[in-house]
Amino acid sequence: MNKLYLLILSLFSLCVNAQNQGDIERYFTQTFNNSNAVVAPSARVSVSRLNAKRALVWQAWCKANKAAAYHLPATDSLGSTTDKWQLSDTLEPHAVMPFYYGSKGSKPEAGYPLYVYLHGSGPKQQEWQTGLILAKRFADAPSLYFIPQIPNEGEWYRWWQRSKQVAWSNLLREAMLSPDVNPNRLYVFGISEGGYGSQRLASFYADYWAAAGPMAGGEPLKNAPVENLENIGFSFRTGANDAGFYRNRLTGYTKEALDSMEALYPAGFRHKVELIPGRQHFIDYSVTTPWLSHFTRNPHPKHFIWEDFEMDGLHRTGFYNIKVNKRPATECRTRYDVNIAANEVNIVVEDVHYTTVERDPVYGIELKFARHYTPARGGSFTLYLDEHLVDLSQPVKVIVNGKTICERRLRLDVKNMVQSLATYFDPERIYPAAVEVVY
Repeated sequence: MNKLYLLILSLFSLCVNAQNQGDIERYFTQTFNNSNAVVAPSARVSVSRLNAKRALVWQAWCKANKAAAYHLPATDSLGSTTDKWQLSDTLEPHAVMPFYYGSKGSKPEAGYPLYVYLHGSGPKQQEWQTGLILAKRFADAPSLYFIPQIPNEGEWYRWWQRSKQVAWSNLLREAMLSPDVNPNRLYVFGISEGGYGSQRLASFYADYWAAAGPMAGGEPLKNAPVENLENIGFSFRTGANDAGFYRNRLTGYTKEALDSMEALYPAGFRHKVELIPGRQHFIDYSVTTPWLSHFTRNPHPKHFIWEDFEMDGLHRTGFYNIKVNKRPATECRTRYDVNIAANEVNIVVEDVHYTTVERDPVYGIELKFARHYTPARGGSFTLYLDEHLVDLSQPVKVIVNGKTICERRLRLDVKNMVQSLATYFDPERIYPAAVEVVY
């Protein structure tokens, strides 16, 4: 009788799990279709069942993503496979992005590190081919490469424009889904125009990268706040005599800012910014990816700073374990300083006020800025938590701008797991606990 009972119980459990997975898969499918009536399935989860429930949620995510519009091809040797993605015509006309996708060396047990290479602003076919040649030479095997060609030239020759953000969002999702990719070893780098692009993308998507490496570039720091680079490796190489568009000066400002942040947080800001003596726009590009390869992402940092900035008019929906529900009613940017110690989460949310202190006298380009901060009001966000960040079996205290938001044991719910996965599409960030914050 006991054996029969256990068999019936086991079959019942399988049926329940299959039904739950189907509900979760439908939720994900609805989110892809931007349905406003989406309701996430809810069920309490015990600490002992977190990994089993994560596996179920991840399986549902993988099934739902089979219907997605963008996919990576099967992994082959670098240079033998090309594919292309059709980007949004409403964001950019005739936006087709061809790309190389291929590997060097044998796949490691944990998956390949994936390098995203962004080319410079010469004729796009020539620059794309040069990127493939360089990638084959770089001493970073075993590795996997995604080498895109810019869809259009002229005014559309910017890697950070919103049309290309469609590609980056889908690339990150696909990389996380791929059994060939190590989700904690994603790298972005580029040369010249690709240096500008990779510097912006490094700051904008910092919670996905293990490290980033712009070369022969130099962005005004308002376009790529260095605070966001905490917890990743950051290499930046520019010729000391590369004065075009103030590249050498702006690279120097980036070094100063990162050195300053490293003095405050020595373990967080690991960087190597170099102005190469005697060189102009052409430098040795071969040293960047071997340096980047030493870094592995920490998807659960207990301290990070996020300056929520827009890139070509678009904002991220979240960063690490923060999901923005409503931005403060202000024209300013928002800065989140998140610190977790023991079971206390202390968050400071501020408005960021920029003042230009140096400007190009000919074209009026803003080169250097001062910032000051004031307490932010009128916004809301979701704080996600898991066992990597706090002890879920004990009460958790959350303080925002000096005010205690909660101090209790948190309910662990599959709803939080599916909503966080739909937000970050990251197997490392399937959070069972959530705290809603209004400030």
